[in-house]
Amino acid sequence: MANDITPGRRRGEDTPRRGEGNVRWVDEGHPIAYEVLDEGVPVYCSDGEQVGTVDHVISAPAEDIFHGIVMRAEGGRRFVAADQVASLHEHGVDLRIDAAAAAALPEPEGGAVALRLREPGVKPSRWTHILDRVSGKDSRQRDWTEDD
Repeated sequence: MANDITPGRRRGEDTPRRGEGNVRWVDEGHPIAYEVLDEGVPVYCSDGEQVGTVDHVISAPAEDIFHGIVMRAEGGRRFVAADQVASLHEHGVDLRIDAAAAAALPEPEGGAVALRLREPGVKPSRWTHILDRVSGKDSRQRDWTEDD
């Protein structure tokens, strides 16, 4: 029974006993999807210590892929990969790593991943070439960032 985890309660936290004045667990609310995770939600390491707050979510929504979160911590912003996130709740994010590992997380790098339907310098498909000729467009002047 020691391994049972009540939804909304963090690992390693005892159930409060009647008469205790200091409650040692936090109700994090219901589990949620990454799409609705709000900025400023507390982030807790595996030993229950708050190590930061959510800055923003890193995802590819069109493909429904969760890459991780960027959290604000004492030493600056840190990137937490999806495999290091144990669960997402309305009022808390639980990590699989301890406080020391959370402090050693890397800073986020670079910008958002660019989605390209066509690689630059790659010859357009024969179908695109035919459509350009029929419509009168000059394929050499085409803005390849536009969707057809």
